[in-house]
Amino acid sequence: MTDSSHTLWHGRFAGGPSEALMAYTASLPFDQRLWPQDVAGSKAHVRGLLRAGLLTESETHKIIAALDQVADEMSSGTFIFADSDEDIHTAVERRVTEIAGDAGAKMHTSRSRNDQVATDLRLWCKTALLEIARAVHGLQEVLLAQALAHRSVYLPGYTHLQRAQPVLLAHHLLAHGWALGRDVDRLLDTLVRLDVSPLGAGALAGTSLGIDPAATAADLGFASVFHNSLDAVGDRDFVAEALFDLSVIGVHLSRIGEEWVLWTSEEFGFASLDDAYATGSSMLPQKKNPDIAELARGKAGRLIGNLVGLLTTLKGLPLAYNRDLQEDKEPLFDSVDQVALAVTAISGMIATARFHADRMQSAADAEVTSATDIAEWLVRGGTPFRQAHAIVGALVRAHLAEGTSLRSLVNAELGSEAAALVAPGVGVALRSSPGGAGPGPFEAQLRSFTELLTTQRQRLGL
Repeated sequence: MTDSSHTLWHGRFAGGPSEALMAYTASLPFDQRLWPQDVAGSKAHVRGLLRAGLLTESETHKIIAALDQVADEMSSGTFIFADSDEDIHTAVERRVTEIAGDAGAKMHTSRSRNDQVATDLRLWCKTALLEIARAVHGLQEVLLAQALAHRSVYLPGYTHLQRAQPVLLAHHLLAHGWALGRDVDRLLDTLVRLDVSPLGAGALAGTSLGIDPAATAADLGFASVFHNSLDAVGDRDFVAEALFDLSVIGVHLSRIGEEWVLWTSEEFGFASLDDAYATGSSMLPQKKNPDIAELARGKAGRLIGNLVGLLTTLKGLPLAYNRDLQEDKEPLFDSVDQVALAVTAISGMIATARFHADRMQSAADAEVTSATDIAEWLVRGGTPFRQAHAIVGALVRAHLAEGTSLRSLVNAELGSEAAALVAPGVGVALRSSPGGAGPGPFEAQLRSFTELLTTQRQRLGL
């Protein structure tokens, strides 16, 4: 580290900043990961200054070469930060000026850190959120592969965590797949809205120098450019939206995690985890713990907290830039990192897991899970549904109170045709309505889900 007295704003002040101020306000420990975007944004800005006649060809060449050297030093880990480096933007400009001299000192012409950081963060989000969307798509592929590998297996479907009706395992797995598909859509929609360049907005009001923000936006690959400089530097909607998208992904992963905690317990016994995706106990030799699934539940709260924290920060800010906005990066970076780790881990956990069809189907074949089928059989014969519900409910009550087979009670009361509905495997085959949990509707769902993944691959550039 080098001397801290020389800051980007030292001319206005008689002395250097205090250690307490620097320690409290510095963002370098977490925003240094933006260096590739800062270098890219600075290069585009410098090329814009050349077009505006604010830099010569020679000066532009020196600055671009210095930025290339900074990138080499950053990527190789040889970059030496100074005590005066408040953030990555300060660090890059300082080093460029050291390398390029007076030409480097011109790099920040017509630019503020306000539009610079907003540009860097949008560039970072464009890459990071696309990577998350691709990873979520990969988890959908894993769910589809397991659905296809177990397309005839069925298990109980639950409401209130009580056995309700039998459903195909494939149908259950793709229920998560459809939810994750909405997550991909949300991320891609967010990417469209954040694909706006704020570079050229300056500190808040633009500049009197003849720059062309639209040309710089095109140079950086943005789809459009800002229309209002105040909005451009003060807007963090895109961060809040990204955090919301990531929070919903976290909620969906948490629901998956909760199921796998249950399914892999001895009480359920529906699945077993591969050793590579489970942990043991430091004390209990017999244990095999679903830590990935448990952490998926636990980290959902962290992701939601990141969203709520940022929204709380944003709610009271006047236009335009305020230092409070520095608080946007840590929750964003954390949520992206945690979701990326979670999706990868859960994908591996599910892809390598072993399902126990016998345990699933035995649970699904419990006689009471046929109750709705018997009621619907009565409806097809002309009995009003409420009466059918009461008739079957009474039979179930007798079955539970007396310990008598429900099938025998149904046979005695309603006949053999109705009693046949209580047989193992019958209930899941009866689920025939569109979008339902039976074999017929699943084939139609499979075609739709496959089409969704094909469309996603095109949108994700896979």
